Formats: sequence, structure tokens, C-alpha cells
Amino acid sequence: MVAESTSLGSSPLRYRRILLKVSGEVLMGQAGFGIDMHTVEQVAREVAEISSLGVELCLVIGGGNIFRGLSTAARGMERASADYMGMLATVMNALAMQNALEKIGVDTRVQSAIPMATVCEPYIRRRALRHLEKGRVVIFAAGTGNPFFTTDTAAALRAIEIKADVLLKATKVEGVYSDDPKKVKGATKFSRISYADVLAKELKVMDSTAISLSKDNGLCIKIFDINCRGNIKRAVCGDDIGTLIDLKGGGS
Repeated sequence: MVAESTSLGSSPLRYRRILLKVSGEVLMGQAGFGIDMHTVEQVAREVAEISSLGVELCLVIGGGNIFRGLSTAARGMERASADYMGMLATVMNALAMQNALEKIGVDTRVQSAIPMATVCEPYIRRRALRHLEKGRVVIFAAGTGNPFFTTDTAAALRAIEIKADVLLKATKVEGVYSDDPKKVKGATKFSRISYADVLAKELKVMDSTAISLSKDNGLCIKIFDINCRGNIKRAVCGDDIGTLIDLKGGGS
């Protein structure tokens, strides 16, 4: 699902329509919990730059900075209830990002898989596509609307539904490694790897459901470090950063 390279102004673009997945932890900044609006505004400025190039852009933001259903379930809360609470956390993050984007003039819509008409639109695929065609940024919130699915899976599902050219996952690491680089000295970074190898090696870059869904539908995934300013644009332009996950792979 890779688009032909195009050029708008002086910026060559490899992808025309993208889904950007941002972890909730990114929005914490240097804090240990919650939303750091300075960090949100920094991410919003990078998103605005990409949108200004003519890219059709949508986002999925995790909720781990506020509430993580799985870890809470491990402490005794019933899993489905915990996951629903995690979905609500993603809505809070989506509204914060919408506020930051609209403050700098980017027309933005939040669509939630859990209906809450007072604060955002319900998720309707055709309406989302229309927003993208009109140049609006669309933020998909509340995961898939179902418990037992992560926001990684929600991102893969939405990307496939809107026919995105690529799923960009912005993380706190430079890409996919053979082991946790924070724990294993000399861990190897892959520049390109196949879905099958990610699953076989049990690499924890995304959950297995998201990887399998992407594999079955030919959705390429790009993992990169969002802490390096300008990396979102580099990823959209097809620069050699991070790790590309696709059918062929290619090793380290």
C-alpha cells in the first residue's frame, strides 16, 4: 500500500495518506503522569507541518499516560471495565491534541468508537474519509470500542479502513531491535523486517494482533523515534529512519 512518490513544493512525499500512532506516554513529556501541554503542542506543530504539505493525515493516540487497562487488570480490576476506562483516557488525549492543533489553525475532528456526541463525533468511516479529502486532520479515539484490543490494533484497523498508505508508529526508541536496547547491550536495530519475523521473534514493538492484521492486509508499518524533532516529516518523505515492517523484510 505504498503510494507513488510525489512532490509538493520542495518536499518530496512518499506517502499521500497516513495514519500516525502516538503512544500516550509521549504526551507525558518529562512528567510521570498525565498530559504535558508543552509536549502536546510540540507534536501538534510537527503534525501541522505535515498537514500543510497536503498529506491526508489521521492520528490514533494511546492512553497509557492516564490509564492503562491491562496493567490495572493485573492488579485486580475486571479486564473489560479497565479497558473501557483506558478508551476514555484516549478520548482525553485526543481532545488535548485537537485543542493544540486548532490553536495553530489546523482544522481537526475527533471521532470516537464509543459515542459521546457532546465532545466529539462518532466514528463513521465515510465521514472520516470526507474530512481527510477536505484537508482536515482526523483523530480516532476510544480504540476499536471493544475491550481486549490495544490502541495498536485500533491504529492498524483504522489505517486499513481508510486505505492509508502506511501506519507510522511514533515511539521513544529509534526502531525495532533484536532485544530491548535499554536492557541488552549490543542489541541489533533492524532497518527493515518482515511481519513474519516480528511475530516469530516475538518482538514487542506492537501487539501480535496489530501485526497480523497489517500482514493480512498489506499495510506497511514504520517505527521511528518521535523525540527527534522532524522525524515525522522524515518518515512521511520516506527517509531512511527507524524500521520498516512489511512483507519482504530484509534484516538489520
